Amino acid sequence: MQKYINDRIIEEALYILDNNATIRKTAQVFHLGKSTVHKDVSIYLKSVDKRLYREVKKVLEYNLSVRHIRGGEATRRKYRAEKKR
Repeated sequence: MQKYINDRIIEEALYILDNNATIRKTAQVFHLGKSTVHKDVSIYLKSVDKRLYREVKKVLEYNLSVRHIRGGEATRRKYRAEKKR
């Protein structure tokens, strides 16, 4: 893999770890597609840095486990805001 791609993958992984960021948020920050970021940190990162891969995997698994809660909270805020109008 080309060096700039490896560097990008490591930067994405470090951002996820530092901010407990989701795939979507990371994609927004790096101006990439969420599919690209997902593939970078879930497939390619394993061959670049296994230790970093394991740490990022923990964050992503946590984000997956609370996804339904975040969605419910977002819906709740939406309807509360509409009710206040």
